[in-house]
Amino acid sequence: MLKRAFDILCAAILLTLSLPLLAVAAFLIKLDSEGPVIFHQHRMGRRFMRFRLFKLRTMNLHGEGPAYTLGADPRITRVGRWLRRYKIDEVPQLWNVMRGDMSMVGPRPVIPELAFEFDWAYARLLAVRPGLTDPASLKYSNETEILAAVPDAYRHFKRVITPDKIRISLAYLQHAGVWTDFALVVKTALALVSPALRQRFGPAAARHDPALRISVAPQIVIRREAEPLRRRITTPVKCEVPVRVIQRSKPNRVASDRDSWTI
Repeated sequence: MLKRAFDILCAAILLTLSLPLLAVAAFLIKLDSEGPVIFHQHRMGRRFMRFRLFKLRTMNLHGEGPAYTLGADPRITRVGRWLRRYKIDEVPQLWNVMRGDMSMVGPRPVIPELAFEFDWAYARLLAVRPGLTDPASLKYSNETEILAAVPDAYRHFKRVITPDKIRISLAYLQHAGVWTDFALVVKTALALVSPALRQRFGPAAARHDPALRISVAPQIVIRREAEPLRRRITTPVKCEVPVRVIQRSKPNRVASDRDSWTI
C-alpha cells in the first residue's frame, strides 16, 4: 500500500511538471517525421498480464529491422536520437504508473517474446509490477553505446546484457523498500541530466556505493525451479515500425505496425 501511494504521488508530480516538455517533444516529432507522436506496445506486466506501454515515437514508420532496437539503429529519427539519449521518450510511462500497470521502481517491462524466452526468471520478476527504473537500468544507461561497440549486438544482448539485468533485478527485489526506491528515482533523474553523473552511478561507482553495489556484485546463481513454459507467441508484438507476428522460432525480424495513436 505504501509503495503504491509513493508511485501515484511521484508519477502525478513528475507528469504534471513534464507536460511542457512533452508538448515541445510532440511538436519536434511532428516536424521531424511523419506519423503519430505516441505509440503503444504490448509488454508483459505483473503476473504475466499484458498491458499497453506508452512511449514517444522515435522511429520512422517505414522499413523493416530487428525486433529489438540494438545500437545505432538507422530507423531512429534525428529527434528520436535526442529523445532516447535523455530518456524523454519514456516519460509517457508515468501514465502507466498512474494506471497501475507499472511502478516507479521495478524490473523493466519487456516484450512478451523475451518474457517467455526467459520465463524461468520472469516468473519471479513479474511477481511485482515492472518499473520505470531499477539498478539494472542505471548500470546499462549507456546500453546503446555498448551494443554499438560489439560485433554481434543481438547475441550480446541475449547472452550478456539480458542475463545480467535479470540477476541484478532479482537481487534488488530481495531488499527493495520505499527508501531504496526513492534513492533510485533520484539517482536515475540525476544520471539523465548529467553524463558525468551517469558514469558515476554506473558500474564504475557501484563498488563504492552500497545502494548500487548490487550492480557489480558477484553473479548470483539462478536455478530453474520448474520447466520453462512451452508457449509460443501468436499475437502481434507491436513496435514503432510495422509489425509481423513474432514467434520464438523467428525472433529477430519485424515489419511495420499501424497500431498506434496520435495526439
